[in-house]
Amino acid sequence: MTDTPAISRNPHAPEEPPEDEIAGEETDSVGARLKALRQSRGLSIRGLAELAGVPHATLSIIERDKSSPSVSILKRLLKPLNVTLSVFFSDSAVVDRAVFYKANELVELADGKMLSYRQVGANLTNSSMMILHERYEPGADTGQEGEELYSHEAEEGGIIIEGRLEMTVGDEVRVLSVGDAYYFDSRLPHRMRNPFDEVCVVVSAVSPPTF
Repeated sequence: MTDTPAISRNPHAPEEPPEDEIAGEETDSVGARLKALRQSRGLSIRGLAELAGVPHATLSIIERDKSSPSVSILKRLLKPLNVTLSVFFSDSAVVDRAVFYKANELVELADGKMLSYRQVGANLTNSSMMILHERYEPGADTGQEGEELYSHEAEEGGIIIEGRLEMTVGDEVRVLSVGDAYYFDSRLPHRMRNPFDEVCVVVSAVSPPTF
């Protein structure tokens, strides 16, 4: 993902970029993947934006890789396409999963800067579990104030390895510290954020991998 200005700074972006701009896109970029997925469903930018509840100018900027979407925005865009973050970032060339993984072989599902979700396994097709190494920089947040909290069909749990994390699950808000853990029904709306000064690291699992 590119380190570019925030989405909200360019509200007047055109709905569709000229074809000559598209030619130079990398096929494995977030924007190019999202555009190909949208077009495979026969949706216009405006159509997907309306289904996801995201401004169509925002989607246009993302598809042209002019801005990196937050995890919450990307999940909102993928939901009407019936695609999870895991599937979106999967490497379709990987058929058989390995047994062991080096640290640099984990698959990043977020921006890798403020928020990092590093997945064990490059392709979780037909898998029953997802394992994540999560890192929350100070100020990292999986949602936004006033935004509907995320939910999905699964169970998930994790353990705080470093720092502190504020978690909202349903109507309950709790601050977890090193050694604390959580386990809940992912159909409950939930949010994770780090309002503290130190980095927070979590190891978590989601079953099935609907994240």
